[in-house]
Formats: sequence, structure tokens, C-alpha cells
Amino acid sequence: MKDINLKSEKLVTYFLTFITFLLLACLLLPPVIYANTSDKESTEILTKFGEALSKVAERVKPAVVNISTSRTVRTQRPPFFDDPLFKRFFGDIGPQKRKVTNLGSGVIATSDGYILTNNHVIEGAEDIIVKLSDGKEYKGKPVGMDSRTDIAIIKINETNLPTVPWGDSDKLRVGEMVLAIGNPYGLSQTITMGIISALGRSGIGITDYEDFIQTDAAINPGNSGGALVNIRGELIGINTAIFSVTGGYQGIGFAIPSNMVKNVMDSIFSQGRVVRGWLGVQIQPLTPDIVKQLGLKDETGVLLVDVVEGGPADKGELKRYDVIVEYDGKKIDNPFHFKNMVAATKPGKTVEIKIIRNGNLLTAKVTIGELPIEPQIVSPAQFENSLRGVSVQELTDEVLQKLGITRKIKGVVVNSIEEDSPALGYLSKGDIIMEVNRKPVTNLKEYNDIVSKIEKGKDILLGIMRGGSPQVITVPAR
Repeated sequence: MKDINLKSEKLVTYFLTFITFLLLACLLLPPVIYANTSDKESTEILTKFGEALSKVAERVKPAVVNISTSRTVRTQRPPFFDDPLFKRFFGDIGPQKRKVTNLGSGVIATSDGYILTNNHVIEGAEDIIVKLSDGKEYKGKPVGMDSRTDIAIIKINETNLPTVPWGDSDKLRVGEMVLAIGNPYGLSQTITMGIISALGRSGIGITDYEDFIQTDAAINPGNSGGALVNIRGELIGINTAIFSVTGGYQGIGFAIPSNMVKNVMDSIFSQGRVVRGWLGVQIQPLTPDIVKQLGLKDETGVLLVDVVEGGPADKGELKRYDVIVEYDGKKIDNPFHFKNMVAATKPGKTVEIKIIRNGNLLTAKVTIGELPIEPQIVSPAQFENSLRGVSVQELTDEVLQKLGITRKIKGVVVNSIEEDSPALGYLSKGDIIMEVNRKPVTNLKEYNDIVSKIEKGKDILLGIMRGGSPQVITVPAR
């Protein structure tokens, strides 16, 4: 019986060992099977994802165009050209001219030929050529340009063109996948992929009104004016600029949100120009020191540092040192955010503005005005004297605010100076010209009348304001 029991115990042991092995095999084998299944599913998912992106690209590409521009520029002549001995043998050689070309992209906004692009792509262009995805070329004509947002609209004579549906840029979220489509370095219909890295980027210094979408989708020179679309193929932005120390892609690109683009486009279509709201204030961000001095709880809001006399804010009884914390029911994050909100408000609308004054929360009702039209600029080619090559513009309240000047002064402000101008090195951009040859200048017309009568070859005495300080300078004849 003992032997039988021993044999039985051995059989049981063998049986249990076999069962254990079988169970372990069953447990170990399924993962291998599951892994194969998982690999197959992953491949299918990636294949479907790739096919979806390809379909989005196929839908959007025909609506993205190549834009090439050209203009004539004058090059600075060498100093020895002015040497009397040189002139004796070779004569007076004027400035040399050459053609400069520029490449960019555009997005067809309407089927009847209106195309969106960046203002800097076509600014100063003498000729604009638009090339469609099918290779056809058309001559483009500017119909609206807005340097403050870097948006422009051009028109070609064609109908039944493909367009891209509009997306709502206010609903974007960081991390969403996007496609950038354009013509970098002239390589037509180039598509790159990335994500939305950040929203509401401002204070970069690219335009006056900034609310950029930041993306890591590759954007390079030539992409400007191209489309930024979401995975549904909707236009969510116009590619505008890159942050780079090399001039090429470094993972940081910026696009103008589609809602801002559409507002500008609709205004140009309906008004023939861009109409913006105006409050008539100068603002700055709150700092910890200011918060402490004013007895505020935190840095939420913006500080009023100046109120334009007779402007909408003045009429609404807003005052210096008021802190605006809410505008038309929306909280204020920073000065750039506030500036964009005011600009997007239709002139004539009355809005509620919540302010903190002397520690008290107050509500003011203000009727928004219209931002003054950009001042006219005098072409530098009008004169042949020492102010040749100097372009100036009207001195408005807004210009004074940008220059940080709060007192009322009269004159015109220097907008730009060409490289071959006799005034280069004597005048600077932002100088305010108040007198010309001891004659007061109060507006653009007076400046034009006085300067146009000054003969070539005579020095010009100017009374200017530079950096808030009055100066007298002489621009010598040359």
C-alpha cells in the first residue's frame, strides 16, 4: 500500500506540474497574440490617420496660391560720386535703380477671385503675379491693405475658384494638430504638420494689433500669407512670421487668427477700409509696485496713464489712474488683449467698463468712437532739395501717444528716410518737424507748401522735437 501511495503521489505531482505548465503557457501565449493584434490595430489607425491628413491636404491645397511681387528700388550711390573731380570726368551720376522680387503665399477667400495674404508680401509692389495650384498665372490688384494687422486682400479676374471653409479661432485649444500650407522658398504647395503651441501671443513687435497663434509647424520664408488649417480642413489662421536667429525654421511660427482676419476682410468689403473702435486712452500694464501704491489686490487689469481730451473715455468720465478690470463683460488680461477688444468694437456701440478708482469698483458707460484714419504720408519723391527722400505724416493724437508725448504740439512726424537722402544722418524716424526755415509747420499741407518752394542746393534749418526735447538742426545741401 505504501508503494502504491508513493506511486499515486508521484502521479499527482506529475499531473499538477503538467497542469501548472499548461496554465502558464496559456497565460503567456495570449499576450503574444494580443501584441500581434495590437500592432495590426496600430498600423490601421496610423494608416487611417495618414489617409485623413492626405484628404485634408487635397481639399485645401487648390485654395492656396503662390504670390510673386516686384518693385524698383534706388541704391545708395558711393560717396566719391559727389567728388568734384569725379563729376568733372564722368558727370553727375544719379542713384542707380534695380528690380527687387519677393515671394509669398495667399489663400483664396472667395470664389470670385479675392485672395488673402500678408500686407508685407505686397507692400510697395509694382507688379503682383498670382499663380494657382494648376499653374495658371494672373495679375493681382490690391483692393485692401492693413499694416496694423499685416493683412491684405488682392483681386484676380477669375471665377469658380476653390476656397477654404472658415474655422472659429476663438475655439482653438493648445495641443490641437494643424497643417501649414504655402510656398516656402518658392516650393509650391508645401505642407507641414505641427500643433498649436500657444494662443494669444502678443507684445512681439510684429504688428500694432497682435493676437497670434503660435505653432511648431515648419514655416519658412515664402510661407507668409499661406494657410494654417485644422484637421477638419478649416482655415484657422494666416501664416505671418517666424522667430528665428538664422532666418529659417526653428520651431516657432506665428499666424494671425482667422477671426481677426475675417473682421478685417469684412470691414474692407463693407466700408472700403478697416474701421476700428477707439477709446481715446493711453494704457500700461500693472506692476507689483503700482499695485502696492494704488492699494490693489492683484495685477489684474490695465492702468490708464492718459485720457485724450474730448475723446470717448473723457466723455465717459474715465480718469487717469483708473484701473480697467472688465470691458463689455469680459475680464482684462493685459494691455494687448484690451487694445484688441476695443479695436474690434463697432464705433457707436455703448459698452460697460468696470474700473477700480480709489479702491472702489465702479461701472462707466462709454460710447466707442472710430479710430482716426491712418494719416496721409507725403511721398519723398516730391522734392529735389535737402529734404528729398524724407517722408512725413500728420501728427495725430495717436501718433503722439506712440511717441510718449502727452502735451499738445503741432507739426509733422518723420515716417521714413531713404538711403540716398541728404537728410540721412540728420533726421531720424519719429522726429517731429515743427519749423522749416523758421516758418511754423502745423500740418501736412503747410509742410508741403513750405518745402516745395525751397530751392535745390540750399541748406535747410529745421526746428524739431526729438525724444521729447526741442532741437534746432541744419540739413546741408548736397
